[in-house]
Amino acid sequence: MTEKEINYDEELDTRGLYCPEPLFEVRNLSESLEVGQCFKVLADDPAAEEDLKRWAKRTDTELVEFFKDGDDLVFYFKKKK
Repeated sequence: MTEKEINYDEELDTRGLYCPEPLFEVRNLSESLEVGQCFKVLADDPAAEEDLKRWAKRTDTELVEFFKDGDDLVFYFKKKK
């Protein structure tokens, strides 16, 4: 899949990290952002897909886009509160 043109403020590469580390890194980044900012997350831990989608619902963070690019999982989130 080719990457859509999505504007984002920060990028976090968690490739090479495994559960629960990607979730901790995403949470820390999100806490440092302002409401309305978007961020891109790259992961390659298969568990990250479910973990980060569940985190987004629990924290009322918008999952703008998600797709797989080979072994990479690519997420775009928007901080809502």
